[in-house]
Amino acid sequence: MKATQNPPTTAPVNTPADLLRMAALYLRRHGWHQGTYYAKSPDTLTPPACAAGAIGIACAGQKVEHFSQLDPDALADYLAALGVFVDYLDTTAPVFFVDEDGYLLDEHTSPYSWNDDPARTAEQVITALQAAANEWDSLRTTGGENA
Repeated sequence: MKATQNPPTTAPVNTPADLLRMAALYLRRHGWHQGTYYAKSPDTLTPPACAAGAIGIACAGQKVEHFSQLDPDALADYLAALGVFVDYLDTTAPVFFVDEDGYLLDEHTSPYSWNDDPARTAEQVITALQAAANEWDSLRTTGGENA
């Protein structure tokens, strides 16, 4: 950039796909966790996280104990990325809960229950986050450019 050019004044916008890939990278680097957003690791700023916790870190740039602690912009990003992940899980790994009368309790797969399944592995979670990101991109790009 030449001295006479003005640097960009806005930060690049992260798409839900970007945030899901960041969450997958976070899990690969710092570890995966089940049961709560983060493993209890008071000595580290980057503890192992569940899928939702990793998405939260990707949005906020730091650990947040609950998504309600995010600022409005980060909250919108978090909910969008989590929604894309839920949509992906609904089509690839649906988990539905039915009450004792046979009524559907939730029409979407819970990313929390899916993450916390005792048979789930870290690699499955990382792969699902990346696949959800790829699917989002494939549905929203034409000719290599965002639609």
